[in-house]
Amino acid sequence: MRRFALPLGSCLALLGVAAGAFGAHALKGILTSESLQVFEVGVRYQLYHAFGLLAVGLLGRQDWSGHLNRAAVLFAAGIVVFSGSLFMLALTGIRWLGALTPLGGICFLGGWASLAWDTWSRRGPARKGPS
Repeated sequence: MRRFALPLGSCLALLGVAAGAFGAHALKGILTSESLQVFEVGVRYQLYHAFGLLAVGLLGRQDWSGHLNRAAVLFAAGIVVFSGSLFMLALTGIRWLGALTPLGGICFLGGWASLAWDTWSRRGPARKGPS
């Protein structure tokens, strides 16, 4: 995943912007207001976590760790499951797809926890500054 975090984050951000534009323009007259809001939540969370993948990739340029690997995998999985289920729910109206969404949310939480653990462990010993 080390080699893919930055390109994957960039591609998922690009697709998020494209999906947002598609929703705002092409789907506006087709979907109900409720379905359009569901679609927009999927876009928003895809973009947030694409940026998370970019942060993982940038941190990994210094020193790659298992925590960063886990964060990248969980962010990518969360985008597929969380945003993907919301996109499909909005476009098809199949309600049971909404049951998958929390699983993607759990992936997102795990990704942020892994990223936090990695950045915390990089801090090293506390240093005394000037008094």
